[in-house]
Amino acid sequence: MDESLYHPLPQDWLIGTTDIVGSTREIQENRYKAVNMAGAAIIAALSNALGREFPFVFGGDGASFAVPPAWADIARKTVAETLRWASEELALQMRGAFVPVKEIRAQGLDVRVARFGPSRDVSYAMFMGGGIAFAEAAMKEGRFAVEPAPSGSRPDLSGLSCRFEEIPSRHGVVLAVLVMPGEQAESAEFRRVVEELVLLAEQKAFSPLPPEGPAFAWPNKGTTLEAHASRHAHIPLFLRRLAALARTFLYYLIFRFRLRVGRFVPGIYLQQLVANSDFRKYDDALRMIIDCTPELADEIERKLSDAADAGIVRFGLHRQHAAMMTCFAPFPAQSDHMHFIDGASGGYALAALALKGGGASGVAVSRA
Repeated sequence: MDESLYHPLPQDWLIGTTDIVGSTREIQENRYKAVNMAGAAIIAALSNALGREFPFVFGGDGASFAVPPAWADIARKTVAETLRWASEELALQMRGAFVPVKEIRAQGLDVRVARFGPSRDVSYAMFMGGGIAFAEAAMKEGRFAVEPAPSGSRPDLSGLSCRFEEIPSRHGVVLAVLVMPGEQAESAEFRRVVEELVLLAEQKAFSPLPPEGPAFAWPNKGTTLEAHASRHAHIPLFLRRLAALARTFLYYLIFRFRLRVGRFVPGIYLQQLVANSDFRKYDDALRMIIDCTPELADEIERKLSDAADAGIVRFGLHRQHAAMMTCFAPFPAQSDHMHFIDGASGGYALAALALKGGGASGVAVSRA
């Protein structure tokens, strides 16, 4: 929350944002793993298309990111392809938009960015200034929309997978936390609430990932999703799934027996996986997936309810019994693989329900 660490994006940059339309309904139909993978897909697709780093943040059922004008055409084409892929492969309606930074500043808002390094190997973007929230709202209103690419178009999703099992809570609750400024909030007041909440989580809560890493089972629920992520849409799905089954069985043996393959060492990979995970983030809103006791979840709820009553925050909480992870590891032997964490039964999407208009105060607390 230290504003001095954030730097304004250039005026001619673009803010891209995506999400899944009707994600709540899809979650109720037990399709949240598909929703989560679609949300992370745009990060993988852009990383592969651009071949270089760019600032982004994963939001569960979508993502937000920033690109300079020189990359705008490639980024727009990649988003259009990802929208088409989500529709034809996962039967999910994904929407996307590109909002110019100058348009955001014309509204009296800003987009400032900082890097957060959970480990020495990766960094994730954090955004401040209200511009990301504005871009997401504009997208949901149908403004600045990206049209899906022609039928059959596919992005390069190499490295995107969901091979690990759900990660059960070790302390009682996996809590999805979403906190945004309230309508009456002064920036100093909101900053104080967020800092207190982060400190409380640092002292009493835990990463949803165990120190030894998550379990790898075979076959797993993500195999079919991995088959859908293939660029070879012309190959029948059952053949792609057979290939994914063979590939994931090989990985299962490697992890099960801790087999070293060239420079890939399973134990080191799992250590890096835990360190590189993105269970905390900030993009005009605090987002956390934490493992905690029910008592701590109650304490967090009380603190946020008090702040909401004072008009300082709007918040959503969702309690569940497990977390889930979507991975982007195009080169597993390298240490910069990324892992996107969410709740296993709704996570950020259900926590955000109130922020979409659930209740007079914009506050939601849900339990699963």
